[in-house]
Amino acid sequence: MKQLTKQEEALATNDLTFAYPHQSPLLQNLTFTIDCGERVGLIGPNGAGKTTLFLLICGILKANAGDIFVFGEPVQAGTFNPNIGLVFQNPDDQLFCPTVWEDVAFGPENLQLSPSQVKERVEEALTITGTETLAEQVPHHLSGGQKCMVAIATVLSMHPQLILYDEPSANLDLFARRRLIDFLQRSQQTSILSSHDLELILEVCDRVLLLNEGEIIADGNPNEIMGNQSLMEQHRLEKPHSLFHHSQGTHD
Repeated sequence: MKQLTKQEEALATNDLTFAYPHQSPLLQNLTFTIDCGERVGLIGPNGAGKTTLFLLICGILKANAGDIFVFGEPVQAGTFNPNIGLVFQNPDDQLFCPTVWEDVAFGPENLQLSPSQVKERVEEALTITGTETLAEQVPHHLSGGQKCMVAIATVLSMHPQLILYDEPSANLDLFARRRLIDFLQRSQQTSILSSHDLELILEVCDRVLLLNEGEIIADGNPNEIMGNQSLMEQHRLEKPHSLFHHSQGTHD
């Protein structure tokens, strides 16, 4: 596999346009790039097209116009690209095998790797996500936080270079959410995180894209963009609580 430098583009869209049948365009002339190694937050109100953008990048949906390039190669709708991994919002949509081990092995097996390679990939993914003790568990019986990390392991076992996270902290308790944040901060892959959990975006991402009304409204430093209260409210979002300056009380 080609070794990519940080300066190369992991993702590029050019005049990307998409509309569901009999509806107005949800995305219109969308153009942006993401460099290798970046962790980018994708924010926007409900209905802005964040999940749709992910499905276009993965080739699950076909654009009406425009182009998408992943590591310099055009995305072909309907064609599987092992360089791209998608972590669904609901882990139950991603976990369907009798055991965690089988779920994590499913992808590598379908890449027709040897049994020893599959075993190595599974052990690596379980270790990275801290889920090795769950290998023989039934996914359906796991907690929400455990399911989240196992779902990430099923993606990591494929060795994608670009990972898309769709609302990864949804339905997690505080402990599981902190574990997820710690994992994402250590992650080496280029990542795009779509989330309404703006505090998570602040902790994990070094760049944020604000998507609304079919276009990128703002692109840049998360503190600056999400700290702009009028901009956030204009696009039906709230300024994160941690970006408000609170006066501290004094004690005699």
